[in-house]
Amino acid sequence: MVLKNLNYPLDFKFKITTLSSDFNITDSNGNYVAYVRQKMFKLKEDVIVYSDQKKSQELFRIKADRWLDFNASYSMTNLLENKKFGRLARKGMRSFWKATYDVVDENDVVKFTITEDNAWTKFFDGLVSEIPIIGMFTGYFLNPKYSVKDASGKVYFKLKKMPSFIGRRFQLDRLIDIDDEDESLVVLSFLMMVLLERARG
Repeated sequence: MVLKNLNYPLDFKFKITTLSSDFNITDSNGNYVAYVRQKMFKLKEDVIVYSDQKKSQELFRIKADRWLDFNASYSMTNLLENKKFGRLARKGMRSFWKATYDVVDENDVVKFTITEDNAWTKFFDGLVSEIPIIGMFTGYFLNPKYSVKDASGKVYFKLKKMPSFIGRRFQLDRLIDIDDEDESLVVLSFLMMVLLERARG
């Protein structure tokens, strides 16, 4: 099972009515792509991807391999076929300053790398957000962007945080056509990365 016929850009929009980090993924026509729910009160990240907000069908599950996520790996399982789909691997010290992740397929081959375009955006966001009143509005003008590249440096996708009061919306765009399996792997990797990076600020 893979995510097919996606109409870009995709919107990742967090719900503000729940304590958990739930968000919807919709396409450019407003159609559902998936509903993402992060389980609460878990020592290790545990995320379920549903077909829609009604949770009609579980599609994928993403789980961390360790409690501390400094150099963690997030395994993706295709629940409909009960098989490993791939994983997202954070690149330790490099991610401390500038978000960097490897997108790995089911055969443990690194297919793509996700990198933050400008690490200074996050730095200034963290700095300015501590300033009373002014810090409340950083979500409108300090918004990070991320790129997906293959080994040759070719850029396939771009993700950007959209201006908003509480940083609850991201938009993913595809720049180059890609096969369905790899596309699904990248989309799943991004949704997990968004949860991680949003938690970091």
